[in-house]
Amino acid sequence: MPNIKSAKKRVNVIAVKTARNKANRSALRTEIKKANAAIEAGAEDKAVAVRAAIKKIDQAVAKGLLHKNTAARKKSALAKKANA
Repeated sequence: MPNIKSAKKRVNVIAVKTARNKANRSALRTEIKKANAAIEAGAEDKAVAVRAAIKKIDQAVAKGLLHKNTAARKKSALAKKANA
């Protein structure tokens, strides 16, 4: 445990940021899973689900959760599955 006041504050700030990142990452994974499930099931709204997942991936890049190349890879894989 830190003794210095600024270090104690950093611990709190990091805890808040970690919680926020964890929630955002979880929401991203959920959206990708929904899109994959829609593709597998051949649902009517699979295009909508894929579009929502791609939007979520782009938002994750903007927030710094994903590297842009990782996002491109994930989007490409989704599009490939959807078009197959």
